[in-house]
Amino acid sequence: MKRHIITERADKAAKLESVGLSFHDWDAYWNEGVCYEFTAAQIDKLEEVTNELHDMCMRACHEIINKQRFAELGIPPAFWQAITDSFNREDFSLYGRFDLAYDGKGEPKMLEYNADTPTSLLESAVAQWYWLQDKYPDADQFNSLHERLVARWKQMKPGITTIHFASVSDNEEDWVCVHYLMDTAVQAGYEVKHVFVDGIGFEHATNTFIDSDNQPIQALFKLYPWEWIMIEEFGTYVATSKTVFVEPIWKAMLSTKGILPILWEMFPNHPNLLPTFFSADALIKATGRDSYAKKPLYSREGANIQLVEYGVEVASDDGPYGAEGHIYQALAEMPQIDGRFPVIGSWIVNNESAGMCIREDAQKITTNQSNFIPHFFK
Repeated sequence: MKRHIITERADKAAKLESVGLSFHDWDAYWNEGVCYEFTAAQIDKLEEVTNELHDMCMRACHEIINKQRFAELGIPPAFWQAITDSFNREDFSLYGRFDLAYDGKGEPKMLEYNADTPTSLLESAVAQWYWLQDKYPDADQFNSLHERLVARWKQMKPGITTIHFASVSDNEEDWVCVHYLMDTAVQAGYEVKHVFVDGIGFEHATNTFIDSDNQPIQALFKLYPWEWIMIEEFGTYVATSKTVFVEPIWKAMLSTKGILPILWEMFPNHPNLLPTFFSADALIKATGRDSYAKKPLYSREGANIQLVEYGVEVASDDGPYGAEGHIYQALAEMPQIDGRFPVIGSWIVNNESAGMCIREDAQKITTNQSNFIPHFFK
């Protein structure tokens, strides 16, 4: 795993905007002045670990349901049965992304699982692929995202002809991600329609969610987290609605960081997990060290994460999260290269590893201002 300083493409902006990456220059988000090189063996390792971690997460879902551990995850009781039913039906799931700490030498360590609303998808599937063709045409890239997404859409519930795609208004990053996914669904043979979340209503007569034109929503891909839906008025209609949701409500079990201490409990000392507990005291007792990442059960883009080393806070990020509770995860030994801390985003599509992306920052907490860095392997 090497970090190279390279020359950017002269027409970088035009190339990125031609594939829809409109926000590439926000805070220098897309940075192709550097790239990461991997070996084929390192890519094989990441693929193997990602598949194993996803399998472990699915087994943890069984544990949560069988032992009714939803409260530990901060999930309201009103949704426990709906989640159970959705999981037992094996409701259609599209994708997810693990965040991993990996230096190319030791074992990759799971930091968390973005199983419900991960973004950085267009960058990973398309933008870095075209970068590879321009800069390293004789190399390869860990990236089968696009074809796997198209193939997965074709496995949706029979009878669905139109998929609505919802995002929040005034969020360009989400808009770009959703419209890329719309393109993959079109290539899979569906009609698609975009709707903003605040334009979705509910029709009691048909027990179906409807769009802003009062048209029924057969299937809804929502770039809007389940934990927000569960506390809103229309959330109570989800369990009995005829509308198919992507991601399904059972993914709520994996979209909370409460899954991390359950994984450690089920698979203690697993080489790809970090010791994680629901209290700092339990972690300190188990590890003998007062060093950890304090993470809210629900947070996004590094918000409200606090890093503590030997009892002293060394990094933190502000945000609105934490009311539901926290988990305490032993600090990962993050690789530091040229003063930057890279985090691997390892994608899952249809329960299988499908590619990767890299975000890096000058601090150990990856936020929405961290840089996206392309990669290749030989």
